[in-house]
Amino acid sequence: MKKEVEIVILGAGASGLMLGALLQNRDFLIVDNNAKIGSKILVSGGGRCNITNGKVKPKNFLGEQRFVRNVLKRFDQHALLAWLNERGLKPTIRKNHQYFCEKSAKEIVDVFSHEINSKRIQLNTTIEKIKKLEDGFEVVTDRGTLKAKSVVVATGGLSFPKLGATGIGYDIAKDFGHEVATLCAGLVGFTVQPEQFFFKSLSGIATEVKITVGKKEIKGSLLFAHKGISGPAVLDASLYWEKGKIEIDFMPHINLMSLKSSNKNVSRLLGLPSRVAKTFLEVVGVEDKACSKLSSEAWEKLEGLHHYAFAPAGTFGYSKAEVTKGGVMLEEIDASSMMSKRVDKLYFLGEVLDVTGELGGYNFQWAFSSAYVCAKNLK
Repeated sequence: MKKEVEIVILGAGASGLMLGALLQNRDFLIVDNNAKIGSKILVSGGGRCNITNGKVKPKNFLGEQRFVRNVLKRFDQHALLAWLNERGLKPTIRKNHQYFCEKSAKEIVDVFSHEINSKRIQLNTTIEKIKKLEDGFEVVTDRGTLKAKSVVVATGGLSFPKLGATGIGYDIAKDFGHEVATLCAGLVGFTVQPEQFFFKSLSGIATEVKITVGKKEIKGSLLFAHKGISGPAVLDASLYWEKGKIEIDFMPHINLMSLKSSNKNVSRLLGLPSRVAKTFLEVVGVEDKACSKLSSEAWEKLEGLHHYAFAPAGTFGYSKAEVTKGGVMLEEIDASSMMSKRVDKLYFLGEVLDVTGELGGYNFQWAFSSAYVCAKNLK
């Protein structure tokens, strides 16, 4: 016997839970393959969840700017923070306008648990397929079949497969004729070519840089890792990189001309951690001696550290990625409701869409904003 419900929400992540919290007076069921809700929320932000950012603009997102703007303005960071405050959660500001849970990510998951009756959540359930009926949908799972008037796909992306991430949302979109933009790991570290293998010897050391990818400039911290490079600046750069070279300024705050008369050894004045400075001097072939004794050729080589260009070999992959780039094409989604333009009463939210935010709480804000828009216009 089929269980009938007005709305089936696929996914108990950020967007699915927010939608459920906003649909208290509607007949809905949240279905997820995990054993608990908010699995990805709980591990995000070092276990404290970077909920949003004090400065949220469409330019912080990779995606069609008008669509992103229309969704964000309906439920921006101020509206989100007010909504959370009303429910007793007062996020704290850290790291340049970034809002985190005060103690742990469990605080925001607890808000959703309090807002959503547990009877409206069905966990440990795998979605097998969805069929369109004349009067709604048939959602086939490994625990039986659900009949719904509306289906909301809030299944997230492919990152963190160990937390149950799958590509089911993209498969559903394709099954209903939607185009899905190329998927790849986003907000992720870069692996390197043999010429940059020396980066690995610096694993664990961080330094401030400026990275240029195409026309995009990203300033922040780079972390040398045993696989290549990571850190906030690199993760943001990965959003805008597809293939080819990137350029890194390893000395963004240093004017080499001002160092030329100094009697101090050059490694001490480059604004780099000692080990990093000495390694780069060795790589570019400059002797570590008093700046005043360096040749013009040496200064030309050092200038290259302002414009260090190379092509990453690839990325660390989905297992290390914060998000998935690509997704359901926005041209086929109504920004005023998040409903498919192809299939009536089929909706897509959050990461499954072709919108990806930079590091700093933007992706959670997108999840919450898209859920709000859907909740206010869900048929």
